[in-house]
Amino acid sequence: MENWQKDFWEMVQTVADEVERFFLGMSEMLDTVFEITEEITEQLQNTIATELDQYVQDLYWELEDVVGDDLDPAFPYPVEPSATQNPACIGCRHYHGQAYGGNLLVCAMHPYGWDDENCPDWEAEDF
Repeated sequence: MENWQKDFWEMVQTVADEVERFFLGMSEMLDTVFEITEEITEQLQNTIATELDQYVQDLYWELEDVVGDDLDPAFPYPVEPSATQNPACIGCRHYHGQAYGGNLLVCAMHPYGWDDENCPDWEAEDF
């Protein structure tokens, strides 16, 4: 009667060893698959990012060339006061500083700016 019990436990032990060996093999295979997947993903990201970045830069420069040539010179753009141009307006809350068609509108009270460094209408900016 002990012989069949011994055979049964040997068979259970053999099955357990085979299952353990199977899972170790699967674990090694999955580790290898994950490593390969990570390498492929990294290569794809580097390649795609480089190509996409180059494409976007080329597109940007082409659009800048097209849009830059067709800009209306009358489109308003800001002009900041400096020590050489409108020094009385530095820090003034009334300063408008937009150029329309190449003509600078300094402020509503003095459209062409004040001649010296002390404007009588100067007020500090609110922050």
